[in-house]
Amino acid sequence: MGTKGNSGDNKARSPLSVFIVFGLCCFFYLLGSWQRSGFGKGDRIAVQITQQTDCSILTDLSYETHHGGELLNEVKKFKPCPDHFIDYTPCHDQARAMTFPRENMNYRERHCPPQEEKLDCQIPAPKGYVTPFAWPKSRDYVPYANAPYKSLTVEKAVQNWIQYEGDLFRFPGGGTQFPQGADAYINDLASVIPLDNGMIRTALDTGCGVASWGAYLFKKNVLAMSIAPRDSHEAQVQFALERGVPAIIGVLGTIKLAYPPRSFDMSHCSRCLIPWGANGGLYMMEVDRVLRPGGYWILSGPPINWENNHVAWQRPKEELQEEQRKIEEIAELLCWEKKSQKGEIAIWRKRENCRERVSRATMCDPQYGTDVWYKKMETCITPYPETSSPDEVSGGEWKQFPDRLNVIPYRIESGSVPGVTAVTFQDDIKLWSKHVDYYKRVNKLIDTGRYRNIMDMNAGLGSFAAVLDSPSLWVMNVMPTIAEKDTLGVIYERGLIGIYHDWCEAFSTYPRTYDLIHANRLFSLYKNKCNAEDILLEMDRILRPEGAVIFRDEVDVLMKAKRIAAGMRWNTKMVDHEDGPLLTEKVLFAVKQYWVAGENNSTSV
Repeated sequence: MGTKGNSGDNKARSPLSVFIVFGLCCFFYLLGSWQRSGFGKGDRIAVQITQQTDCSILTDLSYETHHGGELLNEVKKFKPCPDHFIDYTPCHDQARAMTFPRENMNYRERHCPPQEEKLDCQIPAPKGYVTPFAWPKSRDYVPYANAPYKSLTVEKAVQNWIQYEGDLFRFPGGGTQFPQGADAYINDLASVIPLDNGMIRTALDTGCGVASWGAYLFKKNVLAMSIAPRDSHEAQVQFALERGVPAIIGVLGTIKLAYPPRSFDMSHCSRCLIPWGANGGLYMMEVDRVLRPGGYWILSGPPINWENNHVAWQRPKEELQEEQRKIEEIAELLCWEKKSQKGEIAIWRKRENCRERVSRATMCDPQYGTDVWYKKMETCITPYPETSSPDEVSGGEWKQFPDRLNVIPYRIESGSVPGVTAVTFQDDIKLWSKHVDYYKRVNKLIDTGRYRNIMDMNAGLGSFAAVLDSPSLWVMNVMPTIAEKDTLGVIYERGLIGIYHDWCEAFSTYPRTYDLIHANRLFSLYKNKCNAEDILLEMDRILRPEGAVIFRDEVDVLMKAKRIAAGMRWNTKMVDHEDGPLLTEKVLFAVKQYWVAGENNSTSV
């Protein structure tokens, strides 16, 4: 990523020569733009002279002299946090959590520290930390040093979740409800659910454990968002992300899940211990909100097949029978049709259209589905989008993946996203194709498999992720809660995953869980909302050692980010916009240096 500069040569130039070269650069840049538009002749001459003219001094003049580059020596140096913060999750801190009510899992939800309690230091990596294995090896093996917790190897020993072998953890693909392995379990599901033709692409796994279900769904080209609390069992979500599987710290408790309505093609609970029939069906109603019409819900484990398992589960059969009765009743209320029950696996399908509800159904306000950030769940049913006929699929016909990546999404086609049309959507794809191509020319590791877990902090329409789409990586598309347009539903319709988040707070993940972070105009968006230092420290927390960041923003904004990054052991490189040096939008590339708790190291395995 790094290149040798020419600052010494620049200092030797006279002011007059600088302005002569600057004038030539401007002239030939504009001349080239004019001729590329189809007017005039002489393109080859303009290109040849532009290539011969050293315009790199413009970068130095623009960035260093006019935008505070000379202040880089005055940056604030951030100290490492104490070693016991190695796995610190600010909004899911155990000590803080225990001060909140345990009822309905409230204490397991997000509870972020106030500004005065935020850490002003960098979270260290554990001693011995190494770069995770590349996918797909990472699915099965995680270095012990990266998440040194053995409790699950004891607690779940008979269930084939995880095994400790030498200096590695091995994940055999087992689970509480699939002792024969995730592949066999998923194949059972595929006998009912069309998992092999691209129609099912996005999935939600509630109470995911170490996310083996999501890990093995990649074979079907299905992308699962796995959620589990911190920490019913130690390091579940941390293990999932170390394996290269999408996951966040989360729980069905009292607040809505941070996803838009009609997000997922499929939702899953494998002995996740969620009381589905309790609270008037509140949690099933929340799953219904985020499940697309035509989507599937899978429940395996208690109370399914209670008749044969109540003794093994050590629960009264009457209690289990009533629990299943409530689930069946609520499913009918939600317009879910039971498609299969085999052994301990039951599968329902949400109807594609539900024009008539039973009289006892309480419908939510239409705004309920989209306003979710820190909003309480309600015992009501999210209405289906209106249709013109009973045969029409509410929310639009399903498209196969990968075709749906670039097909006009229903939300855009129907005018549900103000200011976004089919034309602007297609233009966005073209724009990000150009941007990503440029990124790959600067950071040549993007296409090599080095980066598995990728985050887009301000995802827009999701085109950055769509252009990157590859079996070797996945992208967490984050929709800032203060974004001008809410396009997260569009992102899901494209067969991608994402989540709402406010970057004035910490993200619901463990430290060192992303390999590459993209931040497009994020700091301009949050300019008057919260401290840029806090956002950058959070990026540093969730970025792996030797992970990379790509910032795209106005040059003044990036110079501030560059000064802060210089105090965080990040190596940075500023480059011009791909369309030339005269645009004020620039791109800043950064790489986090490798260092661990208690010592300074310069490389990783």
